Formats: sequence, structure tokens, C-alpha cells
Amino acid sequence: MDRPLPRVPRAGLRVSSSRVEVLGVRHHGPGSARSVVRALDELLPDVVIIEGPPELDAIIPLAADPELVPPVAGLVYAVDEPRRAAFYPFAAFSPEWVALRWSLEHGVDVRFADLPATHQLADDDASTALRRTGSRIDPISALASAAGYDDPERWWEDAVEHRRTSSLEHFAQLREAMAGVRGSLDVDDDARREAFMRKVVRAELRTGRERIAVVCGAYHAPALVPASFPPASRDNALLSRLPRIKVAATWAPWSSERLSYASGYGAGVRSPGWYDHLFVTPDDEVVPAWFVRVARALRGENLDASTATVVEATRLASALAAVRGRPSVGLAELTDAARAVLTEGADLPLRLIDRTLVIGEELGRVPESTPMVPLAADLAKQQKSLRLKASATRTVIQVDLRRESQLARSVLLHRLAVLEVPWGTQVEAGRTMGTFKEAWELEWTPELAVAVVEASLHGTTVRSAAESRIAEEAHEAADLGVLGRLIEECLLADLPDGLRAVVAALAERTARQHDTRALLETVEPLARTCRYGDVRGVDVADVTHVLQTVVVRASVGLRAACSSLDDDSAAAMRSAVEAAHRGIALVDRHDLRDPWTEALVAVGRDEAIHGSVAGRVSRLLLDGGLLTHEEAAARLSRRLSPGTPAPAAAAWLDGFLTGEALLLVHGDDLLPIIDEWLVDASEEAFEDLLPLVRRTFSRFQPAERRLIGTHLRDLASGTHTPAPTTGSLDLDRAAPAIAAVARLLGLEVAS
Repeated sequence: MDRPLPRVPRAGLRVSSSRVEVLGVRHHGPGSARSVVRALDELLPDVVIIEGPPELDAIIPLAADPELVPPVAGLVYAVDEPRRAAFYPFAAFSPEWVALRWSLEHGVDVRFADLPATHQLADDDASTALRRTGSRIDPISALASAAGYDDPERWWEDAVEHRRTSSLEHFAQLREAMAGVRGSLDVDDDARREAFMRKVVRAELRTGRERIAVVCGAYHAPALVPASFPPASRDNALLSRLPRIKVAATWAPWSSERLSYASGYGAGVRSPGWYDHLFVTPDDEVVPAWFVRVARALRGENLDASTATVVEATRLASALAAVRGRPSVGLAELTDAARAVLTEGADLPLRLIDRTLVIGEELGRVPESTPMVPLAADLAKQQKSLRLKASATRTVIQVDLRRESQLARSVLLHRLAVLEVPWGTQVEAGRTMGTFKEAWELEWTPELAVAVVEASLHGTTVRSAAESRIAEEAHEAADLGVLGRLIEECLLADLPDGLRAVVAALAERTARQHDTRALLETVEPLARTCRYGDVRGVDVADVTHVLQTVVVRASVGLRAACSSLDDDSAAAMRSAVEAAHRGIALVDRHDLRDPWTEALVAVGRDEAIHGSVAGRVSRLLLDGGLLTHEEAAARLSRRLSPGTPAPAAAAWLDGFLTGEALLLVHGDDLLPIIDEWLVDASEEAFEDLLPLVRRTFSRFQPAERRLIGTHLRDLASGTHTPAPTTGSLDLDRAAPAIAAVARLLGLEVAS
């Protein structure tokens, strides 16, 4: 029989026959969870007190809803500053969760007791705004280690679960052990938390409760036995004058991966998937059922896993446990047996098992009745209508923008990106995917719940919040580059109101902008918006007008902006010119192309401009047919003449040769000029040139470099055959090939 705990009179605490049982547990321990259920069945308490902030009391009734499927977490956040938030996770095998469900199923009052989040989240000295509970040392791990165990759950099973005595007696013995641990471990415990827990216990005692069960972390258990309570005045002093902040609470989906140590969760466990298997599987089926799951996972990856190997692995695991003196098969024996029998010593399949089974890929679910901010409710509605299921497993989806439902998926994901809710990340869509295709990698993490709450400060729906966020960023944008990026985001996310706000800001800033490079950097995003706006059905007339203004102003100021540049400024200007050139080519309008071409021609002719910029401009003109091959060779010859300093010449060459190497291979005049320049360079100049020229040629592909080497060898040996002139081409023989290429390009060929 259990002996009643001694009662010690305290100030403000009425002496009665009330019995308080403190059930010290290991967070997320299946052994602890089973013991809690048995202890509650034995005690039949009037009230159950669970470690956790009292703000969670408001969402306790939802735990009875079958649609609330763990793993889930109680999320408490600051209403006016949602980034200040704390998660309190529960798994199906968490002792706190089974105590909560037991209470609801038996009609027993239940409440949470810990330092209120309204105080915890108001602490400005916290190192991070996003907090997770339970970051202290695990005391059960300390006891297990002292007993020679590397797995706390195995120690719990061996030392507690296999004893044929009262579960309440188990917890009494554990409290005694914890009292010793508290005196030996160097843990900075928060006395305020335990003071508030004691305050809740005192309050329940005053109401005349006869049997009180307290489920808490084992470390706190000795401090919550009424016989050990300090005076209430001491606890009240600890809890006085604490800062406060307005908070709200809700349930949020959690994931198995986030329950693990690897996620950084302080109260995490090494193998949540294995613990869930332990909790839900009958004892005599744990090992064979586990290997059946392992075999199924391996077969899913087209790896052999026959029934015979499952039987053999089961026998081997049991033999290993016996040899090692273990009373039951643990995860170590299961892993060793799987490696020896099912994976034939290979570690790679074991990584698959570890990810999918040992840790698990489950994502919890919350009911629609869960209190949500309006933005979260709107997001959930869109996820359901678009059939985009939130999952903790990374999945890649393909989106065809020509289909309305698929386009809506893309729009939602882009709007979430604007709101910094990165549920989806855009990835390469593959070779065959054109302008109308997108690929997204989706992975829902629990932290996104906080991001959604934080984004709700901008609006009540995903669209309104995204437009508000865009307008705010446009107002605060420090340069045109940011506004150009926002233009693209508005296009992709289908935010017409946001687009108007950004275009208005861009038009205003452009009129006052005198930095030509900033104007150049704005061209490409604006051009992409104009070019691809029709794919999404967006009106881009205003954007086109701004683009024309930007291109004309940038063209007028280009030559002056390219003067007197140092190496770093020249590199930045060169990148800006290349980006603007790509954008103008993308739109291909004469009112943009003509002023831009005139500007490039002026820059290319000016030999006082930094070689990196001038060389790149000359190559752009050559590729665009605005500079003949002979003129390009003449410019190259002048730039590589002995009168030009070696670094300046190398910079011009680097700009000119950026792109494909075919320019050097299929022409007979450019490569000899470069070769002669390097051969005639003095030894001192050559040492300076070598790293510069090597960097230039290293950008070519290996096959291109081989062609250049072969070309040089043939030139030196006199075996090179000159490239044919236009007059030597047999156009009649080439006509069928020309016609075939024209058909492929959709061009009309005159007969």
C-alpha cells in the first residue's frame, strides 16, 4: 500500500487529507507515458496539473477533438510582436499528452502550471525571440549514464517498467533519485517556474481537492511535494513585479523531426519515430513489427528485403540483447541486426531507415476549429482548395502556368515568399520546362506557424498582407534595385495594388535619380516584368512607361558614368551594363534598342574608358552585328599594342573574350593578335599578365580550351586551313539545311 505523504502546515495552506502525487517524467518518453497512465488509473485524481504555461488552458478542450493529431505544439505568442513566441510540443508518446487525454476522457479537471508565457515572452534579455522549452540537462539521462546506459528510455524500461510494483511507488522512488540529482548536477534552474507550479498546487489544495496528480519534468518533482514547500511568501516574492506582455495561444502542427535532438530542440529525443513505435505497439510485437516497417521502407527504394531476412533479423536482434545482458531488445540491437542482415553492412540504407523510421517524417494536424489569426485561416482555406497539403517531407511539385489552378498555386507560393513564409522554394524546372513552367520544393516546418502569425500584422488575407508588405517596402526602399526586385515580386505574386505602389515609387525615384549604374540595374527586372507579364495576365503598361524612361536616362548618362573608374567600380559597371543589355534584348523594342545602341557605340569608341567595360561593350556590339569582325580585330590590335600598359590590355581582353570561345576558333585574325601580344611581352610584363590571362581563359570549357590549343598549334605549324569566305560557300547545297532550320525556328523561307 502507498503511504500517505506527510503534511506540514504552511502559511496560507489549509491542512487536509488531500493527497498530492507528483509524477516526475522524462519529456517525450514512451516509458514515462505508460507509467503515467497506470499511475492515473491507480490514483483516480480529482484534478491533473501538467507542466506548461497556464495560457494553454484556453485550448485544452481542443485536445479532445479527434482531428487534433500529434505531434502538435501549443504555440504561445506575443499579440503585438509575434516573433516573440514559444512552442510546447507534444507527441503521442509524451507523458504530458497522455495525461491531458486521460483527463479529458475521464472527465477530470486538468490545467497547466508553469511560469506564465506572459512573463517569459516579456523578457527583453532573451538571446532569441523564438524559444523552445526544456533546454536543461535531462536528469533521467544523468541517472541512466550513472547506471551504465547510453539510452535513457532503455534504462527506464529496465529499471522501472519491468518492476512488478505500484506505478505510484515507481514515481516515489524516482523523486528520491531526482533529489540526489538536483544536488549534484550543475543546472541553472529557474526558481520562478517551480514557485508558480507550487502556487497552482496550493490553489487546488485550498479548493478541497482530495487527490491531485502533478505531471512534470522529473527534475522538478522533488520541489513540488507539499512537504517540501517553502513559505508561500517566499514564492510570492519571486513572482512579484515580473514584466508582462499580451499573449495568445493556439495549437500548431509539429513534426517528428522537430522532436529530435538534431533540430536543436532542447527537450528532444534521439529517436522519436522509434519511441512512437514503442508506445503504440504491443510488447510482444515490437521487434518483428519494426523489421516489417524497415523491410517496407527498403522495398520502397527498390532494395531487396525478403520475408526470410526479416525473420533472421528478428532472431539476431533477440540474440544480441541476450548476449549483451539486456532484458529487452533496444534500438541498438535493431540497428545492428538490420545492418548485418537487411542492408548487408551498407550504411547508406541505414540512413534512409534513420530518417524515415527512427526519426520519422510525421506532421501533426490541427482541427479547423483551432483558434487562428485571420491570415492563417485564409492560408488554410487556400491550401485546401488548391490541394497543397502541408507536409514535413520535402516534395517537389511542377506548376504549369497555363492552367488556372496551377497558376493559383504559383501565386500563393510567391505571395508567401513576399511575406517571408518560405513554405516553398523555387528550384530548377528541368530542360524541357519553358516560360510556362515552374518547379517548387515544399517543406512545412513548425516555425512557419510563427511566420504566419507575424505576417498577419500586415493584413487578414494572404493577398492583402502581401500587398501591404510590398507597399511598405516600396516606401522604405533605399535604391532603385530594391524597387526593381519588388516589381518582379508583384508580377509573380499577382499583386496589382502592390504593383501600382511600386511603380509610383519607382517613377518618383527615377525622376530624381542621377546614378546611372542604379538605373542600369533596374532595367532587367523591369524588362522581365514587361516580357513575361502576359504569361500571368498582368497589365504592365505602367511598367513599360517606366522602363522606357529608365533606359533613355541610362543611355544618356552611360558614357560619363563609365569614365574614371577604378577596378572595383569597373567590375560593378560591367555587370550593370550586361544586365541592362540582357533586359533590352528581352523586350526587343526599337524605342529602347536605338538609344541603348548609340550609348554602347560611344562607350566602345572611347579609349579612355576602363578596359574591362570597353572590352565588354565591344564584344556586345560584335555579337549584335553592330561591329564588324575586322573592326573588332583592329580594336583588339590597338588595345594590345606595346604602348598600352599590360594590366589595362589584359582588362580589355577579359571583357572582350567573356562568352563563348568560338569567336577565337572560327576566326583567323583574333587569336594570332593575342598570341603575338603575349609572345612579345617582356619577362616582367608576362609575369604580371599570366594570372590575368589565365583567369580569362579559365572561364572557357575544357573542350573549348582544347580547340584553342589545336588552333594555335595549326597556326604555328602552317597546317591551318583558312576559314572559307562567303564567296566560297555553296549556298545551293546548303539550302535544304537552311530551310529545315528555318522551319524549326518558325520562320518563313522565300521559295
